[in-house]
Amino acid sequence: MFSLYRSDSVLSELNRTGAIAAPPSDLVHLLEACRNCWEATNGAFDPTVQPLWALYARHFSVDGADPTGPSDDEKRRALARVGFEKVRLGRDRIVFTQPGLALTLNGVAQGYITDRIVELLKDAGVANSLVSMGEIRAIGAQSDGTPWRVGLASTEDAPAPDSILDIVNKAVATSSQDGFVFGDSGRFGHIVDPHSGEMPRLFKRVSVIAPTATEADAFSTAFSLMDTSNIQRVCEGHPDLGVDLVPISGERSRLG
Repeated sequence: MFSLYRSDSVLSELNRTGAIAAPPSDLVHLLEACRNCWEATNGAFDPTVQPLWALYARHFSVDGADPTGPSDDEKRRALARVGFEKVRLGRDRIVFTQPGLALTLNGVAQGYITDRIVELLKDAGVANSLVSMGEIRAIGAQSDGTPWRVGLASTEDAPAPDSILDIVNKAVATSSQDGFVFGDSGRFGHIVDPHSGEMPRLFKRVSVIAPTATEADAFSTAFSLMDTSNIQRVCEGHPDLGVDLVPISGERSRLG
């Protein structure tokens, strides 16, 4: 449903046609969660960044691509097609109000799918489990009553975690620009700022602890583009969020 690579997915159809009637409830629920995070982060989280992401993908897929990235003019044209306020969302219809818009749910879909799996397990009577579907969510504690332990690291192949979290009935998601990079310089990550079209490197990793994996996934994506003072501001309005992060320059810190 949420795939950008399957031409028959609901998301691909919406991006292709700009409108879809009678959308699946899962798509509506996920986009409603996207809107909540978009509003809470003043647009730092924005699933309409797909035109920007596609611009970088096209640029770096060409042999001999300019290592400094797309031109300013190309970025300005792509930015003109970004903005979640241009998406009209309803239970009966989803419509793009401007041609050329496109959604990517890669910054939140894994979290949403994790939550759906948790719902299925709970409905089946599972009371203690740690679910990992790209993001992590705990159902209860371990069977002996101790918390689940989740290791955090800036890269998936790190020899050891830089921090360990104890969680019960919570979710954890981690984002890092190093998760995927365009080009050989390592300068361009995969998390695009919807305001500037750039890919800033502020943190080695950003990990969010939240009640649901959907929230943890979305906020970890947004916080990768925000400075610590603005992250703290969001956390003050959402006391159920915790943030464990490692800045590019500086020591690990905890917010929220």
